[in-house]
Amino acid sequence: MTTGPARTVAGLHGAGRWRARYRLVPWWVRVTVVYVVARLVTGAMLLAFAGVQTANSFTGARPSYLSFASIWDGAWYRVIASNGYPSTLPVDAAGHVTENAWAFMPAYPFLVRGLMVLTGASFEAVAVTVSLVAGWGAALVFRRLMGRFLDDGRATFATVLFCVAPVSAVFQVAYAEAMGLFLLLVALLLMVDRRWWTMVPVVLLLGMTRPTGLAFAFLVVLFLAAWTIRPSWVREVERPTLRTALPPLVVGAVSGLVGLAWPAIAWAVTGVPKAYTDTELAWRSSYIGWRELVPFAPWIQGAGWWFGQPAGAILLAVALVGFAVFVAHPAVRRVGLELRLWGVAYVVYLLAVFFPQSSTWRILLPIAPLLGIVALPRSSGYRVLVVAVCLGLQFVWLYTCWWVDGYDWTPP
Repeated sequence: MTTGPARTVAGLHGAGRWRARYRLVPWWVRVTVVYVVARLVTGAMLLAFAGVQTANSFTGARPSYLSFASIWDGAWYRVIASNGYPSTLPVDAAGHVTENAWAFMPAYPFLVRGLMVLTGASFEAVAVTVSLVAGWGAALVFRRLMGRFLDDGRATFATVLFCVAPVSAVFQVAYAEAMGLFLLLVALLLMVDRRWWTMVPVVLLLGMTRPTGLAFAFLVVLFLAAWTIRPSWVREVERPTLRTALPPLVVGAVSGLVGLAWPAIAWAVTGVPKAYTDTELAWRSSYIGWRELVPFAPWIQGAGWWFGQPAGAILLAVALVGFAVFVAHPAVRRVGLELRLWGVAYVVYLLAVFFPQSSTWRILLPIAPLLGIVALPRSSGYRVLVVAVCLGLQFVWLYTCWWVDGYDWTPP
């Protein structure tokens, strides 16, 4: 009969063997397993909602998974993949531009269209597959990016959080977020590795997948400023010269130009100078009516709509101060200057142009690299709790935003 101490020693040896076997598994296999399991869990939630979905403007009652995963923006991407973009903007009786396909970047739907032609598969099947594969790639690149700053255990747990994040359902629906996030993470990884010239085609494609070109250009400006003013903040020990600053300057210029390219293309095709911005404003008109786009005004307008004034302004100020304190906290330095500056650049960009609405949570997904901070504590109880909270918030997000319950004013 095994005594207590002997049983304990045997248990420790057993745990050690399992840890040794775990370390032998390639990192990409671990990430793939986590990603697949996370997608199965989220898929089960989506199927549960599809099973009680009533007939709506997108689907009939109790739609299939692929149909249910292709509603909301997926319906717009289907229009673009099938018919391209309109040369004439739709307007209402008062002459205001109404919702139309120009609000959506072309890289994702055109890729889906190309694969549809090659395979003969339906839009739903191809679009969801592209998102699943791009999300898998994003998870792999995210793990590599976290590994540049965190130890193996923390980097892996950060990737777990990335895969089960409250809005991670976008990795398996007909949305461009998975593809855009994959390209963004590749660009950030290349930036961390100082592979500036390789970044150029990546930021070009990124800017035509999701509207992040101006935000990424601002990131490069912030990086160059930090490099110039406080060289101790970055790995470069010398201040930039024209030769060393040229590659990031080119990346920033290309990203800025591609950020302006889509509005210019919309103008050229439709003949309307503000075709893109007027289209974007159509989505917020149901909240605040028809207004001109004034930089940094949307969040003040939105705070007033959601909470009234002055409560909205106070809550907005508290949120901004809280974010500033967060990114300035010493612990946040663990994820590196580049990722912190990206968080700042992207949030400033959103403050300048985005109107806060139900899609805000999805729009915040590009600051996912800051999940590395959430992954720092090593407590097993803490990690189980955080994963459980993420899964619970997934259900809340699907219930509130994805499932169509009669007249639904909370699109994802």
